[in-house]
Amino acid sequence: MLCARLRTAPGRVPRCVRLLDDPLVGDDLHLALHICYGLHYDGFAGVDEAWEWEPSLLRLRAEVEGLFVASLAAEAEDDGASPGRSLDASATVALVRRLLSQPSGPSLSSFMADHGTMEQLREFVVHRSIYQRKEADGHTWAIPRLRGRAKSALVALQADEYGGGIPGQSHAELFATTMRMLDLDPAPGAHIDVVPGSTLATDNLVSYFGLHRRWRGALVGHLAAFEMTSVLPMSRYAAAVRRILGSGAAAEFYDVHVTADVVHEVMATDELIVGLAESDPEALGDVPFGVAALVGAEGRFSAHLLNCWANDTTSLRDGATPTELSGDPIGQDASCELSLV
Repeated sequence: MLCARLRTAPGRVPRCVRLLDDPLVGDDLHLALHICYGLHYDGFAGVDEAWEWEPSLLRLRAEVEGLFVASLAAEAEDDGASPGRSLDASATVALVRRLLSQPSGPSLSSFMADHGTMEQLREFVVHRSIYQRKEADGHTWAIPRLRGRAKSALVALQADEYGGGIPGQSHAELFATTMRMLDLDPAPGAHIDVVPGSTLATDNLVSYFGLHRRWRGALVGHLAAFEMTSVLPMSRYAAAVRRILGSGAAAEFYDVHVTADVVHEVMATDELIVGLAESDPEALGDVPFGVAALVGAEGRFSAHLLNCWANDTTSLRDGATPTELSGDPIGQDASCELSLV
């Protein structure tokens, strides 16, 4: 319904009477959210840009978001990371570290480093392309919402994510290189129809926090958790790429993270979180929630891939295959029927 409506002139969108999907991983619910959020990024070819702020579409999005965040909050409450907690900087950092140190099940990065096959690597990269082909953009929404040390830290972190302004060196562009070397279409949105809701949820989470000023603290927590935990898994993925492809060129995306995030981990705690406590203590209470939401989303994502591979089945939807460089034109898929600009 949403795809069909967006291909027409902007106007009223029907309200959903009942949503049956699992709010955390449902394919339809998270595809709908992903499409709504896409209007705030690159947009879609053939879709009138006036749709971005159509009130009835925003109302529909809010209904779906409400289900998503309610489930995230209920899950975070079990971890002692409910939104809006009253914490100082040291207590916040301690809780963040505790959340990140909790056992989270089998390691996807360890599996890929030791056992991953070429086909599993291609599937993994397809899944990650949904977020990584616009990596950093969602977190950038927080820049005008922070002040003082927190803003400065975020700008410094984001500058590295964008390759210091050097064309071709942003992390999103480096990931595109990895995709090409795996003979995968790197166009943003090329693989949207073959990934499940658990993958879309990892990307929707960033957009949800980023597009709502109310959740600026959660977005800081989400980014801090990324920076504090990426060195080891990224080194494992780099090892997997080298083992499977026999070349290091495709691993540059992962190598860059290993080098940068050693410094970023310290910045995330000492400057970003502590800086937020100084300039915006009201938002500090949502930082652990952002961390818990990320841990939950990534855990469900990893579990899906590992469970499928343990049963010798594809992790993509309905046995679909990713779009290769020589494949069909982008946007001619059967489900989404919208092409990114």
